[in-house]
Amino acid sequence: MIGRRSFLLTTATIAIAQLLSSCGNSPQGFTVSLLQGSIPLQLIGDFRKKIGKKDQVKFKPQAQLSELFKLLSDPSLAESSSNFMEKLLGLFRQKTPKNPDLLTLGDYWLESAINQKLLQPLDSNQLENWDKLPLLWQKLVKRDNNGKSSDSGEIYGAPYRWGNTIIVYRKDKFEGLDWQPQDWDDLWRSELRDRISLLDSYREVIGLTLKSLGHSYNSDSIDSIPDLETKLVQLNQQVKFYSSDKYLQPLIIGDTWLAVGWSSDILPLMKRYSNLGVVVPKSGTSLWADLWIKPKSTPQMADNSTLSAWIDFCWQPKAAKQISLFTSGISPMWTDQESINLSKNTQNRDFMRATLDNLAQSEFIRPLKPEINQEYLSLWQKIRVTI
Repeated sequence: MIGRRSFLLTTATIAIAQLLSSCGNSPQGFTVSLLQGSIPLQLIGDFRKKIGKKDQVKFKPQAQLSELFKLLSDPSLAESSSNFMEKLLGLFRQKTPKNPDLLTLGDYWLESAINQKLLQPLDSNQLENWDKLPLLWQKLVKRDNNGKSSDSGEIYGAPYRWGNTIIVYRKDKFEGLDWQPQDWDDLWRSELRDRISLLDSYREVIGLTLKSLGHSYNSDSIDSIPDLETKLVQLNQQVKFYSSDKYLQPLIIGDTWLAVGWSSDILPLMKRYSNLGVVVPKSGTSLWADLWIKPKSTPQMADNSTLSAWIDFCWQPKAAKQISLFTSGISPMWTDQESINLSKNTQNRDFMRATLDNLAQSEFIRPLKPEINQEYLSLWQKIRVTI
């Protein structure tokens, strides 16, 4: 006999599968694999209505950028799932294309993806809003055949949102002090000894230390910076906890007073914890961007109209506003400081204003030459074992 719980699960699954099938499982459909939460659901609905292809455009979210890069490297992974519900739903779905037509990629992976011949360039002539994209973002995605930045290179991505590395702190822990965090230099204050959570990332930690010394995150001569190692040793003594995925938990429960992390992780917490404050370091910080890219594994389509239409749709004023207000990123098209007043969240407004004010001092973390990258790694390993 079928138990009530099993029956309800099966019935619900069939209903969900029927619903999903109406959202586009045709083998001829256009598929977008995107980072979960990076696009408001309302925008997806608005786009489908606009182009009149509701049954031919499918959006497939992935939880992590690393999963999307793996999918780019091995498109067959699009058919696999470790989630029970996904597997069960697969019994009722029609077969979908293995290769997404468009995919989210983090800017840091762009050079590697081009080098591995995983991408097709985009055609600016088919992107109506390309010329409206600020120069900073155009330069980010114009690359040569080796993935290096080049003003004469081809366009290998379309930025649709961005953010930065910021400081988050417990307001209550600083009430008895006569200062609050403002810049990277504050991480070395004596009051924060053994009270900091840091990302377990050598590029981020060495980079912010370089920035505090007036250098670039991407310095190619760290051996010639005499104070760098000493300052890193001192910072290591301030740190209680290193992690790239659990660095906020110690802050929330009060084990640490301050953390350094990505705005995409931190901003969602601001709505739930009123005792947290955020700081965009005045000397500048590292930037990240989510890009739309066209996988090489996708067959050349006779008509790229849907691809171009979606990218241009994300760059339109209404979409740019919604991305900036309802995701943990900022649209590259949303540069008007006055528009920030639309945000009802005071801390969110302050964050966006500070981020745009400090944009000129901030920079993207670039892949390093192998020998220089090894210098960073060696220094990081040396610091982490220092007692």
